[in-house]
Amino acid sequence: MTGKVDEALGYEQARDELIDVVRRLEAGGTTLEESLALWERGEELAKVCRRWLEGARARLDAALAEGAERAEGEEGE
Repeated sequence: MTGKVDEALGYEQARDELIDVVRRLEAGGTTLEESLALWERGEELAKVCRRWLEGARARLDAALAEGAERAEGEEGE
């Protein structure tokens, strides 16, 4: 599951799957190939989560900037 499918994942879905991947890696008992595949999937999921968080941060920053501009405008009245 990569590429466009990952883009459709919501933050919570990607985070939950990433948690599962980490648990499986920490538990051990997988072959080297399985471990590498899990690691790669974890990296992809971490990128999805990072994009969601960066987008949320940008929206928050924009909202804060808009609020500050409004406050400055109201002070000048």
